[in-house]
Amino acid sequence: MERLEVLMPEAVIQARIGELAAKINHDYAGKELLVVGILRGAFIFLADLVRRLEMPVVVDFVAVSSYGQATRSSGVVRILKDVDESVTGRQLLLVEDIVDSGLTLKYLSEYLRAKQPADLRVCTLLDKPDRRQVDIKPDYNGFTIPDHYVVGYGLDCGQHYRNLPGIYILHPDQDGGL
Repeated sequence: MERLEVLMPEAVIQARIGELAAKINHDYAGKELLVVGILRGAFIFLADLVRRLEMPVVVDFVAVSSYGQATRSSGVVRILKDVDESVTGRQLLLVEDIVDSGLTLKYLSEYLRAKQPADLRVCTLLDKPDRRQVDIKPDYNGFTIPDHYVVGYGLDCGQHYRNLPGIYILHPDQDGGL
C-alpha cells in the first residue's frame, strides 16, 4: 500500500497562487490573456489562478500524453486535444501542473509558438529541475521541489489522488511499486 506524506498543505499553495497572480496581473495589465491549461493535471491550479487574474481572460485547454500509466515520462509526446481558440497574435499563458523532464513543456511550447502568439509564457505550480532533460525554465513558478513523485491538487498516479487538497509525496509500497 502506498503511503502519502504532506509536502505542501492547501493554505501554502493558495498563498503562493496569490503571489503568482499578482505578478501575472502586473505583467499583463491592460491586455487580454489567453490562458491555456494542460490537461488533466493543471485544471485545479488553473481554476484557482484565473479567479485571481484582473485582466480579461479567455481559457482554453490542451491535452497531451507522455506518461500513460507510468510514473516516468516516456519522452514521446502526443497531442490528444488541441486548443480551440486561435493563438495567433495573442498573449498566451501556458499553465502546467509540474515541469519534470521538460520534454512535454518544450514540445508544447514549440508547437504553440509555431501558431505565432504575440507572446508565450509558462506558469507552473511545481518545478522539479533535478529531473530536467531539456533546457526549459518556466516564467512563473510556484514551488521548486526535489525529485519526489507527487500527487494531489490535480496531480495523479494512475488517475488517482487528483482530488486531494494539498500536494503529497507518494511513497512506494514495500515491493517498490506505486
